[in-house]
Amino acid sequence: MPSSDTRRIAVIGGGPGGLYAAALLKRLDPGREVTVWERNAPDDTFGFGVVLSDETLGGIEHADPVVYQALSRAFVRWDTIDVVHRGVTQTSGGHGFAALGRRTLLRILHERCASLGVRLRFRTEAPPAAELAAGHDLVIAADGVHSATRQAHARHFRPVVTGHRNRYIWLAADFALDAFRFEIAETRYGVMQLHAYPFSRPSPGHHSRTTPQHASGASTVIVEMREEVWRAAGLDVCDTARSAGLCAEVFAQALGGRPLRSNRSSWLTFTTVTNARWSHGRTVLLGDAAHTAHFSIGSGTKLAVEDALALAAAIEEQPDLPTALTVYEAERRPVVLSTQRAAAASLRWFEELPHYVDQPPRRFAFNLLTRSRRVTHDNLRLRDPGFTGAVEEEFGCPPGTPPMFTPLRLRGLELRNRIVVSPMDMYSAVDGRPGDFHLVHLGARALGGAGLVMTEMVCVSPEGRITPGCTGLWTDGQAGEWARITGFVHDAVPGAAIGVQLGHSGRKGSTRLMWEGMDLPLEEGNWPVSAASPLPYAQGVNQIPRALDRAGMDVVREQFTEAARRAARSGFDLLELHCAHGYLLSGFLSPLTNVRTDAYGGPLENRLRFPLEVFDAVREVWPADRPMTVRISATDWARGGTSDEDALTVARAFATHGADAIDVSTGQVVSGERPEYGRSYQTPYADRIRNALEVPVIAVGAISSWDDVNSLLLAGRADLCALARPHLYDPHWTLHAAAEQGYAGPGVSWPLPYRAGSRTPPTGRTDAPRPRLTLN
Repeated sequence: MPSSDTRRIAVIGGGPGGLYAAALLKRLDPGREVTVWERNAPDDTFGFGVVLSDETLGGIEHADPVVYQALSRAFVRWDTIDVVHRGVTQTSGGHGFAALGRRTLLRILHERCASLGVRLRFRTEAPPAAELAAGHDLVIAADGVHSATRQAHARHFRPVVTGHRNRYIWLAADFALDAFRFEIAETRYGVMQLHAYPFSRPSPGHHSRTTPQHASGASTVIVEMREEVWRAAGLDVCDTARSAGLCAEVFAQALGGRPLRSNRSSWLTFTTVTNARWSHGRTVLLGDAAHTAHFSIGSGTKLAVEDALALAAAIEEQPDLPTALTVYEAERRPVVLSTQRAAAASLRWFEELPHYVDQPPRRFAFNLLTRSRRVTHDNLRLRDPGFTGAVEEEFGCPPGTPPMFTPLRLRGLELRNRIVVSPMDMYSAVDGRPGDFHLVHLGARALGGAGLVMTEMVCVSPEGRITPGCTGLWTDGQAGEWARITGFVHDAVPGAAIGVQLGHSGRKGSTRLMWEGMDLPLEEGNWPVSAASPLPYAQGVNQIPRALDRAGMDVVREQFTEAARRAARSGFDLLELHCAHGYLLSGFLSPLTNVRTDAYGGPLENRLRFPLEVFDAVREVWPADRPMTVRISATDWARGGTSDEDALTVARAFATHGADAIDVSTGQVVSGERPEYGRSYQTPYADRIRNALEVPVIAVGAISSWDDVNSLLLAGRADLCALARPHLYDPHWTLHAAAEQGYAGPGVSWPLPYRAGSRTPPTGRTDAPRPRLTLN
């Protein structure tokens, strides 16, 4: 970019991100006038230690070796994590962290800015961004989570600020821990947790506790707990000194009896910040002003510094400022969103911590370490094979057996592994009859090694179909076709199981095939639909359903029981009742789709009544030795819909009535939903149900790698993992997962005709001579 485009730059906020952006931009063009406004004094700062990753340090080294060398001299490095719970310490190594004091980091950046000629205006409130933009070419708003700039221009940035329920406080201990330490305290008030790590080395020659402050090093200590625990402990009425004292008492063993100190500390609740746009005219957001990520993954300062690197690079490389700001946001937004998803998973894990405290000690530690899904079973095995092996042994893995290839028994059915081919509608039936396509589709997935292959939603009546292409079990002829498929699976793949999912489309019926327009009504030949309440799926698009009366509910219940009888005669090993995704039974459960005023509407107890009636009727006719599962939507992804507590109540009710496992999905209940998509995005809901209720669960939703499957199982977040699209991409997904992990055992076996292909084929020449010399 021509230097004339950004001659004068104003930076609002003297935190690490703002300072580093100022230093980089001045270094790239010494002729620039760069001014930083910081309302606090140079030595004023909140918090204590700062963690940076090797990736971030690599970017700093490339962009500014002077800052990198100064940071390297100050860093404390360690590679172990201690998880302390109920008096037992589990240690995992090979992680690699680097931290330094926040004051030290700011001092390094102050000195670098000063040496480059950046004007630092401390104890000075910055003028409003609009005023600065009138006299500057670029305004960088690095004014933090409570950004006045973001608030003043909210119409343009469109921020979303979300509060969370746990309370936490930043404190410090004047000694250096030798590892990153997580410790759980189960007090009479409730569960409290400690996050702590060293950020300052002991001074040379330090000795006893009588040495000056910091001579023995220093550690950041964060204490966190639920709001109700915080209040029960009286911390809501304590001043900072008393809070630090109480926290030191609770975690006295970790601190060796030492006190904790504060730095203008107060009890906070974390706030997640996102923005629809990061720039407005000449003003751009950076760091916490643009986005926040929960402290438990240590990414706040890291993200801000990486923002500064990306912004400076974009300004240097692009021809004009508008293009540079567009490129900056396009580069950083996907990285930030990925980090925020990981941080949200970590945040939620700590909010749900009381549900995990009864896990076996090694599983608890593994669960904590993999909570954000950025650390997985496979990379933990590389980092610390001893720890991971101990976790596998505690789980019950025979030697050399990955968790996914351990068996699971549900009633009289033993599944040879933990992989489920998730129900997927194929829309390829004629008059509800499955044909050769279904035989090949389901048979191929069974040959591919999955422990359980599930049919699509098999409809219990013609009017209960989603589309004209849906399969059914309302006639004996359909049952005969299904028997052909189950017979093939059992004969061709001994040990494989096949399950049927029974459902009724409700208000989402009478629609086109998916590839002709999902959820759109048929162009002709529509049939009437029914539901809990006369509410169309999409207003003005789908037909208004008939609200079922008592007689109609009786008919539907009988249709389910007749379909279940046929399913049993067809040879299915497991039956799943579909109570999710806005179909008929799901429509009774959600408050967004059930507005009845009779005994089947209103409170959740009433909304559960008809789905439970159907479950009981089906369970009565389904063979006693064969398991039944229930699929639910654990959230509607919409305001006023199913809550976390509702999902627990629904799962508990079905488990009490005899469900052998809960298949935990989400959404698809209302057309205006706003799902939070991402890797394994639905698994936290399965996790919560499993660990709160101690019932087996099937996790589903963007699970795609065998590493994720192994991680979920070992952490105790799921008992089975259902994969859909990966099995469309690769029908032999499970066999290939075994080959890639070097597993050959009873959990999966290659069909005899396929056995010659059980090794990964070579992809290119491997015997070519290697280069010996490099010539200049």
